[in-house]
Amino acid sequence: MSDGMASGGRDADAVTRALFVLGEEPGVIAAGFDVHRRQITVDALDTATGEVSRGQIESTPAAVEHWVAGFPGRVVHVAVEACTGWLFVCRALERCGAVAHLAEPVETSALRGRKRRAKTDRADARWLRQLLCDGRLPEAWAPPEHVRQWRTRARLRNTLVSERTGWTQRIRATLYHHGIAGAPDELRTLGGRQFLAGLKLPADARERITIALEIIDLLDAQLSEIEHHLRALAREQTGCQALMAQYGMGEISALVTLCELGDVSRLQASRQAVRMAGIDIGVHRSDRHAQLGKLTRQGSAPLRWALYEAAQSACRIGSPDYHDYHALKARGLSHTRASLTIARKLARRSYHILKALGPAALDPVTPDHRSDKAHPSPMRSQHAASSRSARGTHAQRGGPRKTERPQSLHRNDRSTITSPAANTHGRGPR
Repeated sequence: MSDGMASGGRDADAVTRALFVLGEEPGVIAAGFDVHRRQITVDALDTATGEVSRGQIESTPAAVEHWVAGFPGRVVHVAVEACTGWLFVCRALERCGAVAHLAEPVETSALRGRKRRAKTDRADARWLRQLLCDGRLPEAWAPPEHVRQWRTRARLRNTLVSERTGWTQRIRATLYHHGIAGAPDELRTLGGRQFLAGLKLPADARERITIALEIIDLLDAQLSEIEHHLRALAREQTGCQALMAQYGMGEISALVTLCELGDVSRLQASRQAVRMAGIDIGVHRSDRHAQLGKLTRQGSAPLRWALYEAAQSACRIGSPDYHDYHALKARGLSHTRASLTIARKLARRSYHILKALGPAALDPVTPDHRSDKAHPSPMRSQHAASSRSARGTHAQRGGPRKTERPQSLHRNDRSTITSPAANTHGRGPR
């Protein structure tokens, strides 16, 4: 899938995509696709005759290609929401020579306004087609194939971290249910497992904890492999190297920031990068009265995590935001709110860094890259050991926990509660 801009170092399949404006391309077919797993609802307008056709097709690439083939010699523009399934639909459209327009789901829904009538698949497809014809379709960024794969793996890592946190919380819930207090903060460490092994628990509770630890070990093994490749990629990729020059921005957070922000040339100002992360403050304004709300959270959750993670380093003396952070604390803000303010600054800085790099920010890693060319992070010399063995934890109370500065197990540690997953290759939990 192309990102709408062809340049050196990008995908060979990248093409230039112009915005569709009704009237400038006479005789085109403008359509809206509402994609579901069982069927795709189609609403198409023939701009030459004014005829509108509606119907459903199978939710398969072959069916999409067959539908486009029904308009031989015509230019076809199709609006598709950026939800699950957009990838195969857009690829099928491009193979047939049609132009796919990826719509941002939240903005598309917001333009509809308050619901006044029943919301159906036909209504959704018609709304996408109308926005496309009016030139008001809020288009989302469709990344090049190599960036899409980076982003998918980074999001997979976040999903595995979330699953691991969920199983850790199940262990804590089991301990609380049986009235056990004094559990260590880190149950996955050697000390935490020794604590669990020494408890006198009923058979069902013991089984629940043992299975949870086995699943955690499996997740740790998968995370270790994925993080190893992601960190190696970040150390060699141009955009990640530039982002890691910011204090507190590590390999994982830099890669997530790059993949989620994407091609910043499509943004008009740095404040839009803040909005993309969903860390902007909602405001209700009428006449001269304005009321500040809470975080909008209408944006990329992985990007929000990465910026908040990096911002937490502002409390360190070496941080360039150290004085700003403590000035916010002096005003009575909590650590979370002060860190969120710094995260907004990081979002703006990241925007300007990537914009200065231009198209090279998203260049794929070529074989002639070497990891010794990577731009050193101001914090890497202090935390190199922990960065190599970093293990992430998901957000808990007050925001995401630190993942670039972990406190993981030593390689030779062994679990006192045995796990088949941990001993598959003769090693303990990682």
